[in-house]
Amino acid sequence: GRAPSPPALWPCRLPVQGQRQQRAAVLVSLWALTHCELCGLVRAEVASLEVSKPAPYWEGTAVINGEFKELKLTDYEGKYLVFFFYPLDFTFVCPTEIIAFSDRIEEFRAINTEVVACSVDSKFTHLAWINTPRKQGGLGPMKIPLLSDLTHQISKDYGVYLEDQGHTLRGLFIIDNKRILRQITMNDLPVGRSVDETLRLVQAFQYTDKHGEVCPAGWKPGSETIIPDPAGKLKYFDKLN
Repeated sequence: GRAPSPPALWPCRLPVQGQRQQRAAVLVSLWALTHCELCGLVRAEVASLEVSKPAPYWEGTAVINGEFKELKLTDYEGKYLVFFFYPLDFTFVCPTEIIAFSDRIEEFRAINTEVVACSVDSKFTHLAWINTPRKQGGLGPMKIPLLSDLTHQISKDYGVYLEDQGHTLRGLFIIDNKRILRQITMNDLPVGRSVDETLRLVQAFQYTDKHGEVCPAGWKPGSETIIPDPAGKLKYFDKLN
């Protein structure tokens, strides 16, 4: 509704004009702040989120192998991490994504990469969903952690939280072995993500890390790469054309 006007706070008579103006300004500021908070207009600051910069730190409780354990970003130092958000437990597209990543986790671990899924649901809801059979829309046994972001802080830090809906978009973040954010994918709610494409991107970033060459569109392991200088690139384009 409409916030009430502040006549009760307004100073009616002050001895000096300057003091009157100063106090009025303070009271109006306090009134505005109070009513903005009541109306939900004051927003928390979000962490800086930029590809090629350090990924925002996070920590929380996750369900790992059926148990509640504390988990934090620094647990993955020295490894690549695929960190992805999904809207809610017990929904529709979400289990297909989580199961797909879990079932193929060994392909990621073979290239020194881990996968963590995160939503705003509680750890108890995560566990209940894991304990629900897949034929009934559950997850079944999981090989990847499900992180709980009950305060919504992690989701806000990563820029995926939908204030008006109370849950997240389908955000996926590739974080390298030095905690640098290398890639961001953001899907609207109706469409799930590709495990194949995520795996390909990790492989491509790791190749460039090791060899210093760059990967063209659709690159896969074993394909030609490009030497990133005016003369070196000609070797690739000569073969291509």
